[in-house]
Amino acid sequence: MKFFIDTANIEEIKKAWELGVIDGVTTNPSLISKEKREPTSLLREICHIVAGPVSAEAMSLKADEIVEEAEGLAKIHDNIVVKIPMTEDGLMAVKRLSAGEIETNVTLVFSPSQALLAAKAGATYVSLFVGRLDDISHTGMGIAREVREIFKNYLFDAKIIVASIRNPIHVVEVAKIGADIATIPYSVITKLTRHPLTDIGIKNFLSDWEEVKGK
Repeated sequence: MKFFIDTANIEEIKKAWELGVIDGVTTNPSLISKEKREPTSLLREICHIVAGPVSAEAMSLKADEIVEEAEGLAKIHDNIVVKIPMTEDGLMAVKRLSAGEIETNVTLVFSPSQALLAAKAGATYVSLFVGRLDDISHTGMGIAREVREIFKNYLFDAKIIVASIRNPIHVVEVAKIGADIATIPYSVITKLTRHPLTDIGIKNFLSDWEEVKGK
């Protein structure tokens, strides 16, 4: 399973990349707006840090306008993947962009039927928002399992990105399901490294070592 970091913060991206476990980045308009920077230069800097896919979102809603915006985003860097909303116009744009070899990430997917349509339209990635489903009392991971089964049945090329990850348990569930990618906030990535028994073990080892040194 690949790990993407879900942020547009340069320092978080640098720290996560240095851990050696990050394969790409997902951004969205809300994340980019928090950085108070010109979006194109920010995306270009992210692409220079991470040697992997960097998702940048198209904000247009009509197919022709989405395609035009996507073509502009793709020119920023070879690593750019264009995020496109799961709508009828979005699907039309994905179909046209895939023919032009521009990679796409269909976003705001909440059902197996939406994921199926995105894959058939030629999406490179399909982003399932499990945490947001959990928030409204739906089982997000259950939807992810169904999508994984459908994609496996028909050997779709689209990769499943499980997004809206809230905690380490979500990450483990994604891995058990067999999804291709989990896109994770930096705060959750750091939590994955921790365990109280690890902290206790290190403390005990250091204490014992100090005794050895003192003899």
